[in-house]
This record gives sequence, structure tokens and C-alpha cells, in this order.
Amino acid sequence: MWAYFERILDSSMFSPHGICLLWEPELIWLHVISDAFIAAAYFSIPFALAILVTKRRDLKFGWVFWAFAVFIMACGLTHVLSIYTLWVPVYGIEGLVKAATAVASVFTAGALWPLLPKILTIPSPFELRKVQAALEEEEIKSRDAAQLLRQVEDAQRALRESMTRLTAVVDTAVDGVILFDAQARILLFNPASERLFGYRADEVMNLDIGMLMSNEKRPSSPGQARRLATGEAVGVRKDGSTFPMDLSVGQAWQDGELIYVGIVRDLTARKLTEQQLQQAQKMETVGQLSGGIAHDFNNLLTVIIGNAEHLSEQLKSRSDLRQFAYDICQSGERGAELTRRLLAFSRRQLLQPQTIDCRELLESIFKLLKRTLRENIEIKTAFGPRAIQAFADRAQLESAVLNLALNAQDAMPSGGHLTLSTELAAIDEDYRALHPEVAAGSYALISVTDDGEGMTPEVIEHAFEPFFTTKEVGKGSGLGLSMVYGFAKQSDGHVSIYSERGLGTTVRIYLPRAGGQSLTEPPENEEAAPRGYETILIAEDDPFVRSSAIRRVEALGYRVVAAVNGKEALQRLRTDPGIDMLFTDIIMPGGMSGWDLAEQARRIRPSLPILFTSGYALEALIEQGRAQAQAIILTKPYRRAELAQRLRDAFAAATVTS
Repeated sequence: MWAYFERILDSSMFSPHGICLLWEPELIWLHVISDAFIAAAYFSIPFALAILVTKRRDLKFGWVFWAFAVFIMACGLTHVLSIYTLWVPVYGIEGLVKAATAVASVFTAGALWPLLPKILTIPSPFELRKVQAALEEEEIKSRDAAQLLRQVEDAQRALRESMTRLTAVVDTAVDGVILFDAQARILLFNPASERLFGYRADEVMNLDIGMLMSNEKRPSSPGQARRLATGEAVGVRKDGSTFPMDLSVGQAWQDGELIYVGIVRDLTARKLTEQQLQQAQKMETVGQLSGGIAHDFNNLLTVIIGNAEHLSEQLKSRSDLRQFAYDICQSGERGAELTRRLLAFSRRQLLQPQTIDCRELLESIFKLLKRTLRENIEIKTAFGPRAIQAFADRAQLESAVLNLALNAQDAMPSGGHLTLSTELAAIDEDYRALHPEVAAGSYALISVTDDGEGMTPEVIEHAFEPFFTTKEVGKGSGLGLSMVYGFAKQSDGHVSIYSERGLGTTVRIYLPRAGGQSLTEPPENEEAAPRGYETILIAEDDPFVRSSAIRRVEALGYRVVAAVNGKEALQRLRTDPGIDMLFTDIIMPGGMSGWDLAEQARRIRPSLPILFTSGYALEALIEQGRAQAQAIILTKPYRRAELAQRLRDAFAAATVTS
């Protein structure tokens, strides 16, 4: 092999190529210049390809460019050798270069044809422009889609914010909000509705809304939901009790279906206020009428008494006729006394208010009553530790207490106990809600309590009306309590009756305290009132008192279960093991009193704390054997702080006992 290359590379036997051209200068230089330019062009092409491949790393088939560069470089070298062989016969080297060039050519051509289909798939400039245009259009669409997406997100966020605000409004609304469909099925039941009706939202969802109303307003068929009229109706609570409500129904479209929105407002407080206002207006009207009659009647009595006295003077010699004149005069005096009581009721009498020591006044009346009332009536007084001073007309106050004592004597035909007491009392906004005619604040309280026959609710309702009496004809004028009522009102005070049949009667006179207008004690720290978390069963037959008690107990943090009588209270006690205390009124309808309820409740739950409430004095209840001395009783009316303290006292007492 080496000898072969030596023989090929040996140029001693060859002649230069210029000899073939006869050393013609023009012809030789034509070849030189042409081959030089061809070689220079060939040599420049590989450099251009090397720069291209180096700079454009993303080009496909880069190795083809390198192979083509080698092929071109070899071609250029053959032309350089063609120039060189014009003078030097190195035909062996030229042949080897041409052989290398041939190999490179064959390899390049052989590699190029299989790659041709792939090279043809490379996009042309026209196709690239089309693709670029499509990409630009797609980019525009993408921007539009992104903008639309942002708009949708903004709309969804606005919808969520709107729903959040709407939910907050519905959940915090004072009135009940109930959403229902055309078939009267409940779709929404806000917290205020839960408080009004006693149901949880999940208990009434998809049920007929008619279950919340009395039969008068209840739709007779599911399709009659649209007939629910706006106006007053009677609501039915979960426990079966009813309450007046104002129902306002509107309609709207949701997803192509008609839905209804009911707004429910509890009218219990308003109805009570209306009743109180009507009663006050009635009493005011009767007072104005009786006052006008009393004034005119006084004029007639003046003439009658004056003429009777004059006639008596003229008939000194006729004792038989003079007695008639005396009887006329006495009857006129009795008529004058009646008119004075009418004037007291109508609040048209002239009062002379002054500072009164209530304790001293009751002690003086006590001495008078000891000599006046029957011997089978035991009288006693009950005073607090502090001096109580009222600002009122002393004579009228004495007359009022005496009238109440005499009425109490009539209520105890077989004898009994009469208690005169005085203390400081406060009327708060809860009590004022039941009696809007009285101002909230601190008062001097005088109470007259008996354990006589008591009054029925019907008698209490008319007790203050002039000439109303339950006594036989000729045994009472019916002006005693009306005079007390008029005196208290004219003195900027208040009077209340608490009485139960067979238990007795307590009449309370609230009078302004002495010392000017700033007479109220420092307000109680309501925030400091003890709170709790337990569940309390409230048994109270009066719907207004029950509603007020539920609201006040819940405000102290407790959970409340309500019952309208003893039978229902026992049923709830058996079915609800979570009840921690019984808070019951003493006198309830249905044949079961608070005492009976407490006794049966203790059989079910021996350690159950029990708090009683009554408008009757605890001392009188104990004396009659109707309560044990250790019983915890909250006297009506009571303030929030008193209620809070008594509840904790009952829990504490039950803990000590157990």
C-alpha cells in the first residue's frame, strides 16, 4: 500500500500541465484566473455555511450543511491544485483530492435525497406568513377570551358580593323573611323567622308554609300560594301557641319560575300597646265625663245642702220636719263625697304634694286600722332597711291606702292577713312595654296585700272604672279603686293590681320619690348581670308575659324552651333531657298550679332547679302554706338584674341541696 502511494505521489516522470497548453501565456492565465475565482468562491461558501449553522442552532439537518461545506471545500482545493499543476505535475495529490471530493460528493448526494421529503415539509415564507396571520388572529381571540373571562370573573365576584350583602340583610333582619314557591313550599327561613316560630330552618325546609298560619289564612291547596294576602294574620309557633303577625307577600321570577317572598312582623307588642292605649283612652274619656258630671253635680249639691241647712234653721220649732231637712243635708254630704272621688279619678282635684316618709305614714295608718278593721284580720307592716320618701299629697295617699285596706277587709269575710309594705322599686323598659303610660325610673312603692278571695281577670280589667263594683247594691259605690287610680296618675305615678282567685290581691302604688326630677337611682350595671348558658323551661300562660320572659332570659345567654301550661311543661321535661331549670308561674290554667308542676317535675328530675314567679308577696304565700320558706320566688314585675340573679340563685340552691 505504501509503495502504491509512493508511486502515485512520484511526479518525476510527469510533465506540467502547462506543456499541454504550449506555455501560451494567455491560455495559462485564463485557467489560473478562472480556477482562482472558482476556488475563492468555493472556499467562501463553507465559511458562510459554518457561520449559518453556528448562529442558527434551531436549523434542522445541520450536519448536512457541514457535509456540504466539506464537499465545497474539496471542490475549491481541486481548482487550487489545477493552478498548481500548470507548473508542477503533482497529479497524484490532485487525484487523491479529487477522490476525496468524489467521496464527499457521493456522501452528500446520498444523504440529500432521503432528506428531500423532510426538507420539503419546511414551511415556505408564504406559509409562514399565513401561519403568522393565523397566530395573530388567535392571539386576538385569546385576548378577547381573556377579557371576556375577566368580565365573567368580575360579574361572578359582584354576584357573590351582592349575595353576601343580601344574605347579611336577610340574616340580620328584625322581621321574619320566608321564601316559598308556587306550591307553597318553604325555600328560605331566616333567623328572625326561627325566633318567631320556634322552628329551625332545616325543620321547615320544603314543607307547606300553611303550617305556620292559623286556618283562616292557610291556603287550602298548594296551588293557592299566590292567594296569600298582605295584612294581619295569626301565626302558629312550634309549641302550638299563636301570635298576631303582619304578613306582606311579594313575588319575583327565578329561573323562569314564580317565587314569593313573605315578610313577617310580630304584632304582639303593638297589639298590647294598642290595648293599653285603648284602655287609657277609655279611662281618660270616663274621667273627663265623670269630672264634668262631678263639677255640675257639685253645683246642684251646693244648692241642695244650702237650702236644706236654711230649711233646718227655719224649722227649729218643728222637730219632725227638721229631721227631714237634716236627712237631706246628710245625703248631700254623701253626694259630695262621691263627687270628690270622681274628681280624684278624673285627676281634677287640687293636690298639695309634699315629701312623705312612707314608713311613718304606714305606721300611723297601721294604728288607725288596728282600731278600725275587724278583729279576725291580722295586720302587719313590712319595711326595707332604707327610708322611703315619696312626693305626693299626704291626705290623698292616706285616703288611698285606707280605701285599699277597707276593700281588703271586704275580700276577707272570714278573716285573714293584711300586709302594708313599702320599698324602692324601679320600672324598666320591659315593664314599660306592657304599660306604655308609665315612665321608666325609680319610684317609692307602697303595697297593700291581702289573702282574701282574689279577683278574676275580668274583674281586674274593669277594677279601676268608676262605679264598677262586685259588691251588693248599697254596699259600695265602686269609686274606691278609681280614686286610687286617679290619685296615682295625677301624682305622675302608677298603680297596678296583681290578683289570683283564691290566693288574694296585691295593689301597688308607685309614687315619685322626693327630691326633684332627678329622682332615679344610679342605673344598674346591666352588663354586670350574671349570665348563663343552660337550658331553661319557662311555663307561663299569659302570652305577653311569656314572650317578654323568653326574650329577657335569652338575652342573658340561656337557651329557652317554652310551655303554656303545666301539662305541656311536663311533656317537654320528659322529652328534652337537656333542660337544666324550670321557671314557672305560680297560678296557671288547666288544673295544675306552679306548685303542682314543681312537685311532679321533681319526681321526674329530683335535683332540677326551680324558680317561681308571682305578683303575690312571698311572705303571704308562706303564711298560707302555699310555698316553702326556702322556695325561690321572683316577684312580678322584675328587672333584668333581678331575673339574672334569681336564676343563678336557683342553680346555686339546687347544687347545695344535691
